[in-house]
Amino acid sequence: MTTTIGKIFELTVKRYPNKDAIYDVRKNVRYTYKEWNDQVNRLANALVKEGVKKGDRVSTFMFNTEELGTAFFACAKIGAIFNPINFRLTPEEVAFILSDAAPKVVLFEKALESVISAIENRFDSTAFWFIDEETPPYAAGYHDKLAGSSTKEIQADVNENDIYAFIYTSGTTGRPKGVMHSHRNMVDQSMLCIAAQKLDSEDVGLVTAPMFHCAELHCAFLPRIQAGARNVILHQFNPKVILQLIQQEKITKFFAAPTMWNMLLQEDLSQYNTESLKLGLYGAAPMAPSLVHALHDRFGIGLVQAYGMTEMGPAITFLSEKDQLRKAGSAGQAAYNHDIRVVRTREDGPSDPDDVVPVGETGEIIVKGPCMMIGYFNRDEATEKSMYKGWYHSGDIGYLDRDGFLYVNDRVDDMIISGGENIYPREVEDVLHAHEGVLDVAIVGQPDDRWGESVTAFVVKKDPNLTEQDLENYCKNSDSLANYKRPRKYVFCEALPRNASGKIQKFVLRKQLEELFTQG
Repeated sequence: MTTTIGKIFELTVKRYPNKDAIYDVRKNVRYTYKEWNDQVNRLANALVKEGVKKGDRVSTFMFNTEELGTAFFACAKIGAIFNPINFRLTPEEVAFILSDAAPKVVLFEKALESVISAIENRFDSTAFWFIDEETPPYAAGYHDKLAGSSTKEIQADVNENDIYAFIYTSGTTGRPKGVMHSHRNMVDQSMLCIAAQKLDSEDVGLVTAPMFHCAELHCAFLPRIQAGARNVILHQFNPKVILQLIQQEKITKFFAAPTMWNMLLQEDLSQYNTESLKLGLYGAAPMAPSLVHALHDRFGIGLVQAYGMTEMGPAITFLSEKDQLRKAGSAGQAAYNHDIRVVRTREDGPSDPDDVVPVGETGEIIVKGPCMMIGYFNRDEATEKSMYKGWYHSGDIGYLDRDGFLYVNDRVDDMIISGGENIYPREVEDVLHAHEGVLDVAIVGQPDDRWGESVTAFVVKKDPNLTEQDLENYCKNSDSLANYKRPRKYVFCEALPRNASGKIQKFVLRKQLEELFTQG
């Protein structure tokens, strides 16, 4: 039996046909696994009728919806390549991806219609299907397409080594690249995440992180489906609604980026019954030790961290419940069947996988494992560079301790060099995160004529009365921060720019700093 994402779904349907599968909160729609399978088959047959063949691309451009999950499995069944697009992108950014991926069909929703309407006339060979009411004149109605479609199973020749998806990178440093993953890649990823979260059919998962991103899709949504769990789909992140749903739907487990968990902590938790919640999965960005402690104290739940990148599916390490406090600040140990090395960085090309640094010394994190991408779509040079000698070169800087736990300092591009000393922004961020008046913080380097670069802190206040002098005194008195690492400038802001996976877009902050520096 070939192991594909479509086969995973079919086996779960066979095992739990009458069990509740999904609840779409926005539309108040609930499906059992059998009912959902009928929807998946209707879409699969409708796509085939539209002319979609194995290897053709089908894009989705929407928030979290039942229809996105349905498209995920419908594409898998017919061998079409699934391409979920970031809902935060501008019309030109979406147009770039559509030009690159060249999908046969694009599914989109009302909340994003203005983006599609601005660019749809450039794509004559692409059919646009609208999932809501009042379909625009240039599009077809998704539900009209499904109304007359068969629920019969598709008999398609789909192999586990076939490409299942193009997942575009978040573009934190430039144009996004289409990461190609096979069915087998993501079946292995799903199994890793089932084990890490101890998922079973009694679990109730909440989909609140963006479904288009592999962190939610591969580490949470797909594993829960494979385990036969129930999924509650929330259209967009909303802290109050999340807490209400935990109480109403008896949510047991869900994934959220650290900034999302932090926002939940700002609510009055005494107003909600969160006793059903057993475990929180976090990732996409490091979590400050102070936030780990706060979540443990206020929710009373276990936490598991997943660290990784789109190119690896994404998870390459897990930090288990028992190690959260003992190894606070770590990204965890290598996932099963994954090999991680920390190697010396080079300025003249990719790091050499054999140039391993000693334990405790920082270098570039590289990884090899069964979930590694096939490559970047139409980007042979970038593929060769990032997969040099068979290892994926992450571009992240970190170190391994004596117990094999990985610590991620920063991106290679984010490291600050001041007076010849290397400063890793996360060190400074962790110190400032612990200040009770700070809600969020990001550290970037600012050009300095004397020192090369100086440390600048962008700070989101929790306490409106917080001043630059308060933070200056706090850092000076900290036993965890050397004087040369101390911020020389503080910029207070309403929010930090983040991509949909929760990663801070430091290139945006550097641009803002450059503008401030020029004006000054």
